[in-house]
Amino acid sequence: MTTTEGLAVPEGPAARDGAPAQADPPAEGLLVPPGHGRVVETPAQRVTFKVTGTHSRTASTFEVEVPPGFDVGAHVHTRSEELFYVLEGELDVLAFEPRIRTPDNWQRWESSSGSRVVRATPGTVIVVPPGCPHAFANPTDTPARMFFQASPPPDHERYFEELLEILGDGGPPDREAIERLRRRYDIEQLTPLRHR
Repeated sequence: MTTTEGLAVPEGPAARDGAPAQADPPAEGLLVPPGHGRVVETPAQRVTFKVTGTHSRTASTFEVEVPPGFDVGAHVHTRSEELFYVLEGELDVLAFEPRIRTPDNWQRWESSSGSRVVRATPGTVIVVPPGCPHAFANPTDTPARMFFQASPPPDHERYFEELLEILGDGGPPDREAIERLRRRYDIEQLTPLRHR
């Protein structure tokens, strides 16, 4: 294309009598209806991939079902930013640097400003910047569901696929395999992942 008097004009066979070119069609967005998306599921967790790095340069987006008794364990990322939005059920959540990082029970942690673990209910938003320890667990007898975004893509897409393969056998988690996986995907595990 060349520019003539401020108008884009196609060159070659597409040009017709110097007429202005038709504008390119607008880019199309992505619409993922309820109940759609690629699902990865084990007894420990169900993750529906809603938006992947194929469709977004800024974040991967998931719908996550958290069964009773699941505890992701406190962890921290050096480069990832995350956003959680509770849709259904209740989750205990943490998003702060504790006074002391004890290796056993993050639910008892407290920040130097007095922040403590919160029971998140539907409508609660949790934003986790890089370097901020965070965790979630479902201490209830009812499944919880949350909207989850992780930036940059596609790290969490790959992480979920591989984690759910490890958890897929239904037995106790292979802690060494999970630790290797997490190191590969910028996750420093501070307390153990647990599930019933």
